[in-house]
Amino acid sequence: MRLERFYTAKMSEVEALRQAAEQGGLPEIPDMRRPDFAAALRTPSAKAPVAVIAEYKRASPSLGVICESLEVEEASRQYAVAGARALSILTEERYFHGKLSFLERAAAPDVYPSSPLPLLRKDFIFDPLQVLATAATRASALLLIVRLTPNAAQLRHLRELAEKSGIQVVVEVFDAQDLHTARESGARIIQVNARDLDSLVVDRTACRELAMRYPPEGRELWVAASGISRHEHLVQAADAGYQAVLAGSSLMKDGRPGANLTTLLYDQNQDNSHAN
Repeated sequence: MRLERFYTAKMSEVEALRQAAEQGGLPEIPDMRRPDFAAALRTPSAKAPVAVIAEYKRASPSLGVICESLEVEEASRQYAVAGARALSILTEERYFHGKLSFLERAAAPDVYPSSPLPLLRKDFIFDPLQVLATAATRASALLLIVRLTPNAAQLRHLRELAEKSGIQVVVEVFDAQDLHTARESGARIIQVNARDLDSLVVDRTACRELAMRYPPEGRELWVAASGISRHEHLVQAADAGYQAVLAGSSLMKDGRPGANLTTLLYDQNQDNSHAN
């Protein structure tokens, strides 16, 4: 399983957190009001049928370096102006060239034309100390991946710890078995990743079919991730029952995240029909 390399890469971070905890050196969780991540996703982006979580992503294992010339502050500002409802900030260092400090920089009030957007810490999190370290930042949410924490009780513990610390949790699944585990753990925000872990191939059809076969229950909020690059993908996700999508690589390419997000959100065919 390809996730094993990410698990291994994070062990040094977890060990450093354990040593800090033993010495009483973990950062304190600030008493602050964070932007509501889930509420933001329940409001569609302008001109789009679903909310868009726009991702700051410098590199990936499948693509290599995507864009390292654009700082997180500028990308966040462009995304906010273009109509993102929330931001995903990759903080994994070895494979995605991220940093935990990106969260603080992306949350700076002077980055935004109005209120700061809610931030999702996207990383490989499986230890309670990672949850507490995230809560010490200004993130509004963090990502938990079922394949990293396949035990429903463990998932529930991490989610409840995060929520007790003031942050929401997005639980990522890949198939029906993962979804069952996520629901057993009490997940409220479910993200379906269309990228196969072994081949790294994106299958958006399987992503849509999962939502249609096992539609969102109650107040569950579903997010479609990977392979989102055109406006029609937003429409297809909405038709399948998703309320939000997460887009990263397609937005960061060419160092023009704001312009790329505008293109994603905007239905050019509809505009042309109005013009005629």
